[in-house]
Amino acid sequence: YGNPSRQLKLIGITGTNGKTTTTYILKYILEQAGHKTGLIGTIHNEIGDMTFPARHTTPDPAQLQALFRRMADAGCEYVVMEVSSHALDQQRVAGCRFLTGAFTNLTQDHLDYHGSMENYFAAKAKLFDMTETAVVNADDAYGRRLIASLRCPSKTFSLGDGSGAYCASHIEIKANGSRFLLEGEGKSALVEFPMPGKFAVANAMTAALCALSAGIPFSQVTEALNSCPGVRGRTEVLPTNTDYTVICDYAHSPDGIEKILTAIREFAPGRITILFGCPGKRDRTKRRKMTEIAARLADFVVLTSDNPRDENPQEIIEDALPGLLEHDTPYEIIPDRYRAVRWALEHAQKDDILLLAGKGHEDYQVLDFGTIYFDEKQIVAELLEKIRQEKGKGE
Repeated sequence: YGNPSRQLKLIGITGTNGKTTTTYILKYILEQAGHKTGLIGTIHNEIGDMTFPARHTTPDPAQLQALFRRMADAGCEYVVMEVSSHALDQQRVAGCRFLTGAFTNLTQDHLDYHGSMENYFAAKAKLFDMTETAVVNADDAYGRRLIASLRCPSKTFSLGDGSGAYCASHIEIKANGSRFLLEGEGKSALVEFPMPGKFAVANAMTAALCALSAGIPFSQVTEALNSCPGVRGRTEVLPTNTDYTVICDYAHSPDGIEKILTAIREFAPGRITILFGCPGKRDRTKRRKMTEIAARLADFVVLTSDNPRDENPQEIIEDALPGLLEHDTPYEIIPDRYRAVRWALEHAQKDDILLLAGKGHEDYQVLDFGTIYFDEKQIVAELLEKIRQEKGKGE
């Protein structure tokens, strides 16, 4: 393909959580500043306004170079991409040179592949051996370890305590977003961002510093953050026309569930019900941790299936159940996710927040016999209409 990445300015985002949201925010900032940008990530790949399906977070080397070639030929100047630990360990980005590499955070995930957190961290750190400038979250313990070992210049950030070169202070979390003061290198600006939670602020900060490192002026970066739309399946409030709220989020790890529930608690007017399952054929040790966190931070738990793959859904639930039993939080177990969503909608009360966690942007579910279409956003709309019709007939 003629080394197409040499014609492009690559910005790679790695970390356990926040990669997808950060890439979308960053693409938006770059395009608002007038730069045609390609995107490679979990949801899909984009060349300007065109979208293509994504099979892996980071494609294999041949597919990746083919994408770069198409992006270069289409006139893209920048490429924003998620760089997974699997991709780094398997050399999928070998031969690439990144203008900027960003580290969001590191928490337990993918230990079925890496074996230990040390191996997981070592895989993530490989990105910064091929990076001109690093952007690092100084609030994360592994981020601080990375900063200490960097051999390239870096831009660091923190929330509130000023330990990074840039800081997000005076943070206010609301149901419809977050408000904070972005400060750094003698400049400051107020940001009204459409996604709630401190983790969302951290994602916005990561994207902002990547844009700054790419030469986008501070004023253009903050203007773009203020006009940025949300990201599908990331703390997405679904239209329901009910007296309770339904939020869809991709949280599928212990840390992800903890962060989203903590964020929702800051603005929840009533109970929080979380509906989620644990992925099949993945790290079994995180299942109990996920349910313990859910039972500790939510008011009601509906334990169901995520993508069980060819693992028995009931056995996955049995692995996860001990975490629920560590607390007195009431719960319901419904292995069929469609029925679980319906049950949760039917039992939601006024001012409740129902969090559907794990599927996010995914419009499918992987079962033992194959992959089925399962768009939770569409399913919620259809179920609510059925429930309304049934109530109408009953009256």
